[in-house]
Amino acid sequence: MKCTNKCITLLLAAMLATGLCGCSNSQSDLALSYDVYQMADSVGISTATNDNAKSYFSNQLCVSEDISLGTDTTNSQVAEGAGTFNLATGDVVYAKNLYERLYPASTTKILTAYIALKYCEDLDAYVTISERAVNQASDSSVCNLKAGDIVKLRDLLYGLMLRSGNDAAVAIAEYVSGDVESFAELMNQEAAAIGATQSHFVNPNGLPDENHYTTVYDMYLIFARALENQTFIDIISTKSHDVVYTDANGKAVERTWENTNQYLTGATKAPEGFSVIGGKTGTTGDAGYCLVLYSYNASGQPIISIVFKADGKSNLYLLMNEMLSGFAN
Repeated sequence: MKCTNKCITLLLAAMLATGLCGCSNSQSDLALSYDVYQMADSVGISTATNDNAKSYFSNQLCVSEDISLGTDTTNSQVAEGAGTFNLATGDVVYAKNLYERLYPASTTKILTAYIALKYCEDLDAYVTISERAVNQASDSSVCNLKAGDIVKLRDLLYGLMLRSGNDAAVAIAEYVSGDVESFAELMNQEAAAIGATQSHFVNPNGLPDENHYTTVYDMYLIFARALENQTFIDIISTKSHDVVYTDANGKAVERTWENTNQYLTGATKAPEGFSVIGGKTGTTGDAGYCLVLYSYNASGQPIISIVFKADGKSNLYLLMNEMLSGFAN
């Protein structure tokens, strides 16, 4: 839902009196604070007056109260959190636990890619893969990189977003910030600047940690900002990527990284009239099955849809299709 002008005016009047936009989550009893001034300033919009800030928040973002929308007509019970956002109208058209803190799993890599694209001008720069980057658990999603491999940053971004390589995520973090810990600090700074103030990140790949969390609404904010970069869209819309890089001995290595998004692989069909551009999957035991998706409906309107903590892969795509066909047309 999009608040009416009257509702937005009253809500923001109260928020701007303290400099904060507040919502409360009855389930988690979490006090939320979205800094309207910071969110507007982060995209270069003057907030010299309250009217400017209110205009930014009401016209540039999908906003919603903390209520459920559409959950009674979908299989909403299969996931802990979900949201559908019509970017053309500014409406939140489907909502379940938008503001509940949840583990993002590999959807974290959306923020990692956004930061790399923001701070690295030369995507053809070469990155040497470290021992730490390749030191991943045996069941971890990886690009099968080896220490000493020399890979272009551009290719690492494809490995990050298509193959969901945890090794690629660490390599990117180390290239951008020198080490994972410094990159995590940058992640939190950038998330806050976007307005995703109810998130906290400790790694670039989304591996489980009690201090690594986000919300459906925060992920919408992060993903929407990333979509402003055409290179990001080009990457997430790619079905597979062929890469050639050099190992520590100077030998060429050839690999193909396939997208894990079932809409792009053809394993799942989008509802009639919808064109899926791309997105990011994520799965861990604690996070469940997650998907952040970018698509267009039959009217050509851009849609962001998010499902967090689904209880299985088939149910993840089942609910996603119900959200799109029932509420995003």
